[in-house]
Amino acid sequence: MTTATSEKVTTKVVSRADWLAARRELLAKEKEFTRLRDELSRKRRELPREKIEKQYVFEARNGTETLADLFDGRSQLIVYHFMFGPGWKEGCPSCSYIADSFDPAALHLAQRDTTLAVVSRATLPEIDAFQKRMGWRFHWVSSNGTDFNYDYQVSATKDEKTGKAYYNYDFTDFPSEERPGLSVFYRDANGQIFHTYSAYARGLDILLPTYNLLDMTPKGRDEEGLPHPMAWVRHHDRYSNGKMVDVKKLSTR
Repeated sequence: MTTATSEKVTTKVVSRADWLAARRELLAKEKEFTRLRDELSRKRRELPREKIEKQYVFEARNGTETLADLFDGRSQLIVYHFMFGPGWKEGCPSCSYIADSFDPAALHLAQRDTTLAVVSRATLPEIDAFQKRMGWRFHWVSSNGTDFNYDYQVSATKDEKTGKAYYNYDFTDFPSEERPGLSVFYRDANGQIFHTYSAYARGLDILLPTYNLLDMTPKGRDEEGLPHPMAWVRHHDRYSNGKMVDVKKLSTR
């Protein structure tokens, strides 16, 4: 997953009055951004819908579940496509970084007629073992053996493994056989299911509360000089006492 890069800027120390003037100037831009974001959200809600005709059956702890079952009785379903392929020793650290916020979010989403589910192509035993290790409780199912991941651009087909992958609505190079994404579905009163939205790459930035907090600090995401954005991110059980991670001393997966 790619993220925004932040350049180090040189700032000056000013009086309280000058600081307030600069802050008010920035506030005007923040309010403009908020209004633009509200308008974008409105346009997102107005997107046409794609009726789902294919039957998807997932492996779950209590047996098999269909896409309709994932709604858990609600009309809206958010699926996070977690990068975790069959045979992997563990799930993607960056997806895990996002997933750390899912349990509290799922509780609140349910109050707005919305269910959150996580889907990966790893086998159910692999998912269960990793989820237990990470201490997560959210609903996580396996799409192994189905077309679901391929249909939603989050797993490489045989052709894509040797060429360009269709990802984020374009053909691009992607280094992994699994890719992150989010898809939204709606079920009407007659039980018909519709695909309403999917997002990939930087479109998932909004799911990262830690980044949103860091973006408010003087150092920002502080990723200059790293091999790639998010190179510092580790599974939460692999950080060292809350201290700054020295990427050079840690091996990458």
